[in-house]
Amino acid sequence: MKNQQSSDSPSPANFFVHPSSYVDDGVEIGEGTKVWHFSHIQTGSRIGKGCSIGQNVNIANNARIGNHVKIQNNVSVYEGVELEDYVFCGPSMVFTNVMNPRSEFPQRGSEFYNRTLVKRSASIGANATIVCGNTIGRSAFIGAGSVVTRDVPDFAMVYGNPAEIRDWVCACGVKLSFEGQKATCPRCGREYLIEGGLVRDYSEEIKGE
Repeated sequence: MKNQQSSDSPSPANFFVHPSSYVDDGVEIGEGTKVWHFSHIQTGSRIGKGCSIGQNVNIANNARIGNHVKIQNNVSVYEGVELEDYVFCGPSMVFTNVMNPRSEFPQRGSEFYNRTLVKRSASIGANATIVCGNTIGRSAFIGAGSVVTRDVPDFAMVYGNPAEIRDWVCACGVKLSFEGQKATCPRCGREYLIEGGLVRDYSEEIKGE
């Protein structure tokens, strides 16, 4: 299956696949998504609308990718990985799906794969590694080259090996400065509360009142 997007096609698909890439049968790709050079989208995977899949990207069997996700060059999204809407994956970052891999004793099949969830609007920097079985929180920011070995809370900025919480960031990406328990983003005006070592978007609660 390939999307040639040719001018003489009577009903061209509503997504773009570069001719050098391969899309297997049984794949779902949303409207406006673009798959660039030398990539492979495998059977059973689902990609939402408005995504950008960079050069040399592999989307493995049954992987789940939301809407408006950007995956930069040289990234493999393995089975067991789910990316929610607006996730950013930097160049050459790494996902895994087996905790104790052995070539001599292969573990193949969904029952062996540890689930990794990357929540809405999280950003993962170039060359970072996400050890499988962890959850990256909403709008979290993973620094370039980091190794994530545990869950990352919403709005946390983490980096290092192993990655540790170093700061907190707004949904728009700006660092937050707390006065007591409250912080207001200088760029977008969102308001945040920190309680029990966790941050939440207080502006959403105000709107709901």
